[in-house]
Amino acid sequence: MNREIPLIGVAGAGSMGAGIAQLAAMAGFRVRLYARHASALADAAGRIETSLAKLHEKGLIGEEPTVIRARISNCHEPVALSDCDLVIEAIAEQMAAKCELLAELGAVLGKEAILASSTSSLSITALGAASGIPQRFIGMHFMNPVPLMELVELIAGSETSPRTIDIARQMVTALGKQSVCSKDQPGFIITRLLCVLINEAFGMLQDGIAAAEDIDTAMQLGAHHPMGPLALADMIGLDVILAATETLANGIDNHKYAASPLLRDYVARGRLGRKSGQGVYDYRP
Repeated sequence: MNREIPLIGVAGAGSMGAGIAQLAAMAGFRVRLYARHASALADAAGRIETSLAKLHEKGLIGEEPTVIRARISNCHEPVALSDCDLVIEAIAEQMAAKCELLAELGAVLGKEAILASSTSSLSITALGAASGIPQRFIGMHFMNPVPLMELVELIAGSETSPRTIDIARQMVTALGKQSVCSKDQPGFIITRLLCVLINEAFGMLQDGIAAAEDIDTAMQLGAHHPMGPLALADMIGLDVILAATETLANGIDNHKYAASPLLRDYVARGRLGRKSGQGVYDYRP
């Protein structure tokens, strides 16, 4: 697999993009990480180095972190990804921004290259159309924290070719992950189920049915969830959860998937979860 796809591009250097780049480098691939701003790439480098150090300390990786890190190079222009065999877009969950970037990438990639998006809820068919290469476009939804989560959700658009699907499956296996396949419907499998659970937890919190800690403990101990829904929402990002919930509401049922007013309020006030220091829980030192 490493010979078939020797160079992987990752477009977006946030927590998801950094995680995908780290995962690919850990699997032995050369990686080119793209972001427009040097500060984003510097932040990503810090996250990757910290994560690799922790994994090495726990004995979860055998290679030295510096060896893995050396497989990742940075770039500031989409054209720098033109020689990549697979490029995974991993920017914020905003349709217009993704379409703009994917169009840029689709215009510069080679004729055999595969382009993927790690969107958690947006239409793969629409994103593929924006890319200009819908036959070579696919959804590859990774979950945070990417190096540790075992699953990658694959979503084919209406024009995705069988070859593209096959290469994506092989890639997931080469990365040491398990794949599942979903039809191109809002939220796919994971997000559609998860948003309902998290949104309901916010509704219970807003209605005063139980404290946040009790809601999370109930699901951990009573339903064998490794993490409660509110703590999980904080880890994912409340803005990400809200955006995905709105996608479900607009694409499936506006009443059934209407976002909790409390969730909207937290996002409006900048309480986005761990990344902002405060969400449902307070993470500030």
